[in-house]
Amino acid sequence: MRPEDFLTADQQNTVVDAVRIAEKGTSGEIRIHIDGDCTGDPMKRAEEVFRKLRMDETKLRNGVLIYVACNSKVFAIIGDKGINEAVPAHFWEDVIGEMGTEFRKGRFTDGLSKAVLMAGEKLRLYFPYQTDDVNEQPDEISFGGKN
Repeated sequence: MRPEDFLTADQQNTVVDAVRIAEKGTSGEIRIHIDGDCTGDPMKRAEEVFRKLRMDETKLRNGVLIYVACNSKVFAIIGDKGINEAVPAHFWEDVIGEMGTEFRKGRFTDGLSKAVLMAGEKLRLYFPYQTDDVNEQPDEISFGGKN
């Protein structure tokens, strides 16, 4: 399956809406990237995509990437340096758990939307929304191919 076909246009809009809602409560930047195949470690691939998308260039280093390889049926969530220095270990475990539960049921839109909203709530505690906040990353889903 092509990554672009993993979600319908309406499903993509639902997920993008979740990103916009989540980012209203935090200065953090949340992005979703969908690949087709991931033949290696999904965390390493997520790190590559993170850098490729220039998510490591936000002012507060508070970007989060939710990475999905739809054909390989793997995913990962990574945060930038600013987040990792501020939050406790295992910060993303509940988000990963919820997303995995929804994915196992075939509810990919729900899984992504819930993960995004949960990430926004968690980030709000460490990176609250600022009145001068600038959206430093696009809200739209990015797509890639094989690695």
